[in-house]
Amino acid sequence: MARWLDNLEQFAVDVILERRYGKRATIFRWFLSFLSWLYNPIVRLRVWLYKKRLFQSHELGCLVISVGNLTVGGTGKTPVVEKLAKDLASAGRKVAILSRGYKSIPPPLWQRIISAFKKDKEFIPRIVSDGQKIYLDPKHSGDEPYMLAKNLKGVAVITGKNRVKSGLWAIRNMQVDILILDDGFQYLPLKERLDIVLIDREAPFGNRHLLPRGMLREPKDHLKRADLIFITKCDGSDLSSLKTEVRKFNGHAPIIECVHKPKYLFQIITRKKEPLEFLKGLKVSAISGIAQPESFEKGLKKLGAEIVYSKYFADHHWFTEQEIIRFMERSKARNAKAVITTEKDAVRIPTCRPFLLPFFFLRVEIEMLNGKEAFQSTLFDFISPGRKFRISYSKKQLAENFQLSSPSLAGRCEKTSQGY
Repeated sequence: MARWLDNLEQFAVDVILERRYGKRATIFRWFLSFLSWLYNPIVRLRVWLYKKRLFQSHELGCLVISVGNLTVGGTGKTPVVEKLAKDLASAGRKVAILSRGYKSIPPPLWQRIISAFKKDKEFIPRIVSDGQKIYLDPKHSGDEPYMLAKNLKGVAVITGKNRVKSGLWAIRNMQVDILILDDGFQYLPLKERLDIVLIDREAPFGNRHLLPRGMLREPKDHLKRADLIFITKCDGSDLSSLKTEVRKFNGHAPIIECVHKPKYLFQIITRKKEPLEFLKGLKVSAISGIAQPESFEKGLKKLGAEIVYSKYFADHHWFTEQEIIRFMERSKARNAKAVITTEKDAVRIPTCRPFLLPFFFLRVEIEMLNGKEAFQSTLFDFISPGRKFRISYSKKQLAENFQLSSPSLAGRCEKTSQGY
């Protein structure tokens, strides 16, 4: 069943991105276009209802920074979240990252039913990491939260659909003073925040259609809500036409050009690092389950690798042992000397038996090409001590969300590792 759903998802993605043709693909595209036409007024109405305060949003009495995008995946958001959290933690701030935990395994159904009917229960989010110890594996946390938890010391990573309650829990129990919403641009229940929106230079607005016909989560004019705009995957080429288009929708936010810069190769089994020069002239195969595999493979070629075989799966795909074995066999048959994947994919790859070929992930970090001063200035203004925040929850609401007498933080975290 899971494999069938993955295949269906991949077919839909291929149709949306114009990779599939024929009668079935054409009919499906027409159907998706009709759904997009219905989706447009719905998403506009939702934003309007929050703006007019007909839907309630909350201030948590804490600095909130959202990192998100207008499109579905592929902008390189995780390295930006990682760098932002690392810089803020280095500056002495107590940071927690709040994520949805997309495609993570939920708690067992029986546990969720019992929890729903429990009276006076204490809300406890799923704690991936408290900044010192990782409590959940990639399947129970989600690939991106686990990757962030692994790379960030001193930064808590928490998952859950209700990020208002998760944020309140982190403030109360971890004494955090900055919350980072991972993929938070569409999460409107939290207000009084800095919105950082990422735009991919290679495909700024996807195929310019709204979901589900295209990759746009919101209409382009909703870009006006952004406080900072990062153009990612820059290569030094002229961006004047893209910036002109962006300025049609947002005339105030500083625009920062960024590059996702490869740093080194990391051997998944031996944990040995290799310099990027290792790829020059090397015959490799590439495997990935990300939104834009073409960008990843293009990057390998720029580093001098010769890709003799490649295969991509649906975004966030959990690889099976059989899939990896088959891929390794085909790679070896094509004379590949190594297999390369992304860091996000590496946490979803089973390592229960020896690989036929050396298996590496490419470590990538974000760097700002220009606009760094504007970014620092905007961020400094936002986190300056004089900025006032208030908690919009009443004492009664706080009491409903949290029990006053409660176990230790370590005990709470251990609960999540048992599948809470």
